[in-house]
Amino acid sequence: MASSSESNDNKPNEDVKKDNEPKFRNKLALERSPYLLQHALNPVDWYPWGAEAFKKAIEEDKMIFLSVGYSTCHWCHVMERESFENEEIAEVMNEHFVNIKVDREERPDVDKVYMTFVQSTTGGGGWPMSVWLTPELKPILGGTYFPPDDRYYGQPGFKTILQHIAQQWQVNREKVLEQGSRILEIITQSMSLKAFSESGKMPPSIDCIKNCYSELVQTYDKDYGGFGSAPKFPQPVVFNFLFRKYSLNPEAKEGKRCLEMALQTLKMMARGGIHDHVGKGFHRYSTDQFWHVPHFEKMLYDQGQLAVSYLDAYQITKDSFYADVAHDILEYVSRDLRNVNGGFYSAEDADSLPTSTATRKKEGAFYVWTEEEIRDVLSETIQNTSFTLADIFCKYFDVQSEGNVDPYQDPHHELKEKNVLIAKISEEECAKSLNIDINVFNDAIQKGKQLLLDTRMKRPKPHMDDKFVTSWNGLMISGFARAAQVLQDSKYAQYAMDAAQFLNKHLYNPETGCLLRSAYKGSNGTIAQILSPIPGVLEDYTFLVRGLLDLYEATYDSWCLEWASRLQMTQDCLFWDAADGGYYNSVSTDPSIVLRLKEDQDGAEPNPNSVAVCNLLRLSNILVDISLQDKATKILSLYSHRMMMLPMALPEMLCGLMFYYSNYKQIIITGLKDSEATQELLKQVHELYIPFKVLLLANNDSEKVLSERLKILERSDESSSDSVAYVCQKNSCSLPVSSPSELKKLLLDSDQQSVS
Repeated sequence: MASSSESNDNKPNEDVKKDNEPKFRNKLALERSPYLLQHALNPVDWYPWGAEAFKKAIEEDKMIFLSVGYSTCHWCHVMERESFENEEIAEVMNEHFVNIKVDREERPDVDKVYMTFVQSTTGGGGWPMSVWLTPELKPILGGTYFPPDDRYYGQPGFKTILQHIAQQWQVNREKVLEQGSRILEIITQSMSLKAFSESGKMPPSIDCIKNCYSELVQTYDKDYGGFGSAPKFPQPVVFNFLFRKYSLNPEAKEGKRCLEMALQTLKMMARGGIHDHVGKGFHRYSTDQFWHVPHFEKMLYDQGQLAVSYLDAYQITKDSFYADVAHDILEYVSRDLRNVNGGFYSAEDADSLPTSTATRKKEGAFYVWTEEEIRDVLSETIQNTSFTLADIFCKYFDVQSEGNVDPYQDPHHELKEKNVLIAKISEEECAKSLNIDINVFNDAIQKGKQLLLDTRMKRPKPHMDDKFVTSWNGLMISGFARAAQVLQDSKYAQYAMDAAQFLNKHLYNPETGCLLRSAYKGSNGTIAQILSPIPGVLEDYTFLVRGLLDLYEATYDSWCLEWASRLQMTQDCLFWDAADGGYYNSVSTDPSIVLRLKEDQDGAEPNPNSVAVCNLLRLSNILVDISLQDKATKILSLYSHRMMMLPMALPEMLCGLMFYYSNYKQIIITGLKDSEATQELLKQVHELYIPFKVLLLANNDSEKVLSERLKILERSDESSSDSVAYVCQKNSCSLPVSSPSELKKLLLDSDQQSVS
């Protein structure tokens, strides 16, 4: 059960001090979300999402202004500074509206409903999201960022919009209410997913896999990697698709092209400014085509997914470049985002103070450099050369005296004369151009990074969102678990297990079997909850179940399988649509959710229904439960029309479709977990990229949870060896083998996958 907060923990952020009472304080001061606390001292009379605000709107006959964002959102900070800290605008808001502030990371279900409305009515979306609702929570008008005042090119300012909507509520009440009901009905109909009638309620054909590949080829940037033009986002769901399609037929032209596109993109990202070369980890996205100037916030969900992408690349190629980047991501997370209790924090902000005496934050201030700063720090001369560390560092990372950021990428002039580090050429090319040994070059770069990191840590740090989000921790558990498998490093397995046990202790109620959405860092090392903890949504279950299945394959601890199975049962009870199949994002018992939706695309985070497909197929095989496979089939059928018409919208779902059609391998290894023979067999499995597999360790510790699965072995002759391996496909198992070389031959010589 999640721990409850101590009385002295239930307080606003550090800016609220008894000896310096602020001019304004609103209801958000009692919240725990870092984002909500950022707005606790606004002159706006903010309320959190909940019954108190809804009741006030009805009793006072006022519309609701809903503002949704998150604590590390740059434009959320801009709108706060321009509008929500403006007393004149706040007066209009307080007089005419009940104002509600929502952290989208706490309430993705609320965010999804109104983002769907904004995208449907404006053609775009993003944060901050601004929506005006009736007291019954029906949306009337929405958008994203609004400037405070009218702009010369005709864009109305936030204050003007507020006044206009307030007037319409007074003089055209019936029209406004009718509009709200009509819009909600239209969106409900348009967002309804039904199984494609022509498919006979069966998954779509493999043609949609080929179509997705073709669309990716057409949008691929051959020069800089990635898909489409600026801005460019990391797309782990696309890497998952490309690697899996490659694995189905590695020697085919399409397979080779998939691998080429994925590897080139990952390499260009790693060399680009979106990668923090000094502090490690990845920023949110690149504002340009070249992966150079990023939006500087760092999100946990990006780190977890990208770690897996680079690990897959290494597992396929054995190129240490990709392993090094994976190590880099995991070092950043374990150093900066890992709580002492094992959980992972959510994010680091894009904005920070340029100096300790500055009063206004700037985007990227913590991360960027002038050439002068670099030359001051890296002034040491490299032995037996005429170069300083700075000479080599500036050459490799394209550091310019006037800065290397295009003014077009810097609309607020926050990066003027600054450098965002980017490696435009390889280490070998740079060392050759300087006529120095590659080992000398690499040592200089590594030393330069460490010295600059030491210097950077003396700067004011960006704000840390120290909220623990269940689903994002699930993604990070997968990242560390896969690293333990691929890199054969036990510390990564321990980090993953610590996080899983953290979630089990603080974000899970064993009596109800339900997850909570978030927990918070309390005082004195405690983990706290708000007074009314937020129930978990679909993604919390699906991402954590996947994390636990991946963790099992790193630790072979049957507890992972047992908890994953229980969570899957709860997920089915809370979210499954018995009529049409698929899972809803939210539970049916929350009256504040006016639209119960199913996610329709894989984005920065995968569609939880996409993740559920593979979870169900894996669990069905492990537990020998055909009902779970039936659910996976129904999800694929439900999304069949969308996969056929818009395959690029669902690359992760297509991974599930490939799993469904593949002759996936069931690899069962017997023996004591810690014996050398068993470990050598397991190591052999993890050296190969086999995405469509189920790996089980069968011994006395696993007999209970795997009792049905182990019956398959009763028909096989037992080997005299303590540790043996079976490779099964279509419920037919090989004779047992006891050596890694024999197992490798079996894995490589097994029947080709049926999908191409």
